[in-house]
Amino acid sequence: MREELPGRPCSVAAALNVVGEKWSLLAVREIAFGNKRFDAIARNTGAPRDRLAARLRALEAAGVITRTQYSDHPPRYEYELTEAGRELRTVLQTLRAWGDKWAVDSPPNVFGHSCGHDLDPAVVCRHCGAEVTSDDIHLRVLTPGWTSQGPGLTNEADKAAETAP
Repeated sequence: MREELPGRPCSVAAALNVVGEKWSLLAVREIAFGNKRFDAIARNTGAPRDRLAARLRALEAAGVITRTQYSDHPPRYEYELTEAGRELRTVLQTLRAWGDKWAVDSPPNVFGHSCGHDLDPAVVCRHCGAEVTSDDIHLRVLTPGWTSQGPGLTNEADKAAETAP
């Protein structure tokens, strides 16, 4: 059963409920980089240890990571990304590209692609193969009782979308 969240029913809100705190995504980044032990994740994220421990437990509960014990005395664990966690790598690449453009003076690292070039991620439509820009998309609300304006509100654009073929 998925957690009911206040406000508009939204997959973005549901995803942020799982990974929307910065230490969560930074932990996923480190595990994706191959840093699977708590000390390395803590060192490379800069997260407070208690907060990181809580985020790792939450990511495990959400099915984003798994942990495997590698030491009995004291108990120590390694973390691996699940399929859901591995799929977050593309989210991180897109967020990195945005950060390279808008949040830092110069990129601190680059990723190479198997084609031999530096990775320049883009969102493309699986149906037509075209790159997607913000001008290319429109919202179609599927949740009963909701429109683009909010719950129970109507506007002409929503009415037109409902009657479109």
